[in-house]
Amino acid sequence: MTTPSYETLRLSRPAEHVLLVELNRPQVRNALNTRMGEELRSLFVPLRFTPGDLRCIVITGAGDKAFCAGGDLKERNGMSDETWRLQHSVFEEAFYAVMDSAVPVIAAVNGAAFGGGTELALMCDFIHAADTARFALTETTLGIMPGGGGTQTLPRAVGERRAKELILTGQPFSAQDALAWGMVNAIHPQAELLSRVLAVAEKVAASAPLSVRQAKKAIHHGMQVDITTGLMLEVQAYERMITTEDRYEGIRAFNEKRKPRFQGR
Repeated sequence: MTTPSYETLRLSRPAEHVLLVELNRPQVRNALNTRMGEELRSLFVPLRFTPGDLRCIVITGAGDKAFCAGGDLKERNGMSDETWRLQHSVFEEAFYAVMDSAVPVIAAVNGAAFGGGTELALMCDFIHAADTARFALTETTLGIMPGGGGTQTLPRAVGERRAKELILTGQPFSAQDALAWGMVNAIHPQAELLSRVLAVAEKVAASAPLSVRQAKKAIHHGMQVDITTGLMLEVQAYERMITTEDRYEGIRAFNEKRKPRFQGR
């Protein structure tokens, strides 16, 4: 995959098969403007079906103060209803594309994640946070409501009753709270966050990529249905693995006592 160049995103390849995406508007705490939404959409939409050589993606914020402060309210000031609606459609398409990425996506929340910043993190497969990170879904205090998936992803992460309280009050919460409630997988000292998350990303990238993608699909879609249907989805995903070259390679490598060389075929 050729690494594209964007205005509001900084992309790099810190390890083989790993893509680091930095939300790169530190002067406004990495707030989401229309261009950032368009660029996230441009990057992630193709990854649903054509991930190329990517096996794991990490999203973080530029600087040491914020992951993402949510929608850029200065840009939104004075927007017409129609312009607001069109902008929000861009954000919806971008966030849904992150959730639907065939490639696993990890959020490395390095600071404040408010409004759409929390929603973007929740669209990722899992979240690691700096010990200084703070979260909030503040939209109801601004006359709107979460519209980037927050009313669906937060209750699935922390439970319906807690999600209602957090969303209806707009109350910020700490990384430690998020960890205790099951929204965040791990907390790290801020200076170590990115290196720790990249180490996890490398472990994901070392596994068989087709297996990882099928397992992600089975988990995500299986959680939306009853367990019997979920088990059917799992078996269908498993069957896809049987004829792959990587399945043969994994078994050979185990018996030959060596590290497997997965090719994604």
